[in-house]
Amino acid sequence: MFIKSLKSFELLEPKTIEEAVTILASYDGKAAVLAGGTGLMLAMKGGYMKPEVVVSIQKIPGLDYIEGDGQSGLRIGALTTHRAVELSPAVLRDYPVLYEAIHSLASVQVKNMATVVGSLCLGTPLSNAAVALLALGAEVKVASLTSVRTIPLDSFFIGENRTVLEPGELVTEISVPSLSARTGGAFLRLARTATDRAKVMVAVTVTAKDGTCEDCKIALGAVAPTPMRAKNAEKLLKGQKLDGERIVEVAEAAAEETKPITDLRSTAEYRKEMVKVLVRRAIGSVLEKAKL
Repeated sequence: MFIKSLKSFELLEPKTIEEAVTILASYDGKAAVLAGGTGLMLAMKGGYMKPEVVVSIQKIPGLDYIEGDGQSGLRIGALTTHRAVELSPAVLRDYPVLYEAIHSLASVQVKNMATVVGSLCLGTPLSNAAVALLALGAEVKVASLTSVRTIPLDSFFIGENRTVLEPGELVTEISVPSLSARTGGAFLRLARTATDRAKVMVAVTVTAKDGTCEDCKIALGAVAPTPMRAKNAEKLLKGQKLDGERIVEVAEAAAEETKPITDLRSTAEYRKEMVKVLVRRAIGSVLEKAKL
């Protein structure tokens, strides 16, 4: 990455959510939020973001938490780091697909700083957490001066490095629904090395009874401008027997929904082919581990 010198900016440190959204609204899109700071600093150094004001939310109390479990649902605050989520017993026990996604990040230093909410707000298709949370049907809570709204994560991303957030809005929480006892999940990531950015990511959750799929979510990363759900492929699996022929058909349908690019890490054609492979493997892993 070509590193440019940082444009000068003002740093503000509000003490409440109300103060933070007031500041964000007053700058009408020319302010950026700093939580962990890892993604924001890279974007600013790369020249992709040039905010006039950086609003640090690190001094706002009560935003660093993980609450709940697989029965009541999970809530993750805006200052909760990847490492905290990785070390959560509830995440490991009840949401292994999220644990696997975060555990696959090689840098403990980054996990200790980077927040999960921050990785979503960057809108990058390379977010491990975003792919896993899409497969879990997560939502985000968004505060502004006038309201608090809840947005399904599969409606949150609208383009490369773009989300539905309006000027003056702040994501305060991620909520993950409770899971059926008949639900299993898996996350798979393909990269040249453990520390490299992914060529392809796949996260799958499947709810089944007597060998028939009752519900499923197939999420993909690094194969489109945003993290995405393969909803056509999901429709092919719902209500169907989980046999090999059907799974192959579903994997091929998922690949057809992608819009990959060719870059230094991979070609578009290879990415499509590997979506087929990883979706098949992920569904197979779910069936094997969860004994659905």
